[in-house]
Amino acid sequence: MSALLQLTVDAQPVQVPAGATVAVAVALAGGPFRRSRNGEPRAPLCGMGVCFECRVRIDGVAQLRACMTAARDGMAVLTDD
Repeated sequence: MSALLQLTVDAQPVQVPAGATVAVAVALAGGPFRRSRNGEPRAPLCGMGVCFECRVRIDGVAQLRACMTAARDGMAVLTDD
């Protein structure tokens, strides 16, 4: 059985299996990753770091790609930043 990691996405606690990316945690939290200039919700398109649609703030560092960042216990993720 895989260990579970606990992190927060927009202050909401989320658990993901060890080895999951931050994108998985954001998806489980249920909200959009970011919004377009018109306010439309955006989400990852490629899942491999090319489209940059999954950018989030992690532990105070902005513009990190959630699909390319491994989730860690205690991580604080902010979307739409």
